[in-house]
Amino acid sequence: MYAIVEIAGQQFKVEEGKKIFVHRLDAEEGDNVEFEKVLLLDNDGTVTVGEPVIENTVVEGKVLAHPRGDKVIIFKKKRRKGYQKRSGHRQDFTQVEILSIGPRGEGKKKAAPRAEKKVTEAPVSEEAKAEAKKAPAKSAKKPEKE
Repeated sequence: MYAIVEIAGQQFKVEEGKKIFVHRLDAEEGDNVEFEKVLLLDNDGTVTVGEPVIENTVVEGKVLAHPRGDKVIIFKKKRRKGYQKRSGHRQDFTQVEILSIGPRGEGKKKAAPRAEKKVTEAPVSEEAKAEAKKAPAKSAKKPEKE
């Protein structure tokens, strides 16, 4: 089983148990991540193509590390002009291990709903209530100009 999934604007072919390098993600090492943009799913010869994505299908992965790529040298030169410029770039990557491919919520237990907290109002004195009733209501209308 494999899937084509979009991660950080790029498409990757992923399989369970494989490790891939993607552009840097905002996740800590050891965190589990879910990729919801599954574009194609091949389940033992049964191919499902999304329009544009397959609904209720998710690819789950685990962040292993945040390495940096090899340095790429950029060299610019204009002949007979004496112009040379050299610079470099190292891309930040995230290494992700694919844990599972399948429907959303597969193999997960739903968390028990939390008990709702009761909100109690602060006690208000009788004087404060009386003052609130006496205060004239301000009108939202602006005074008209003559």
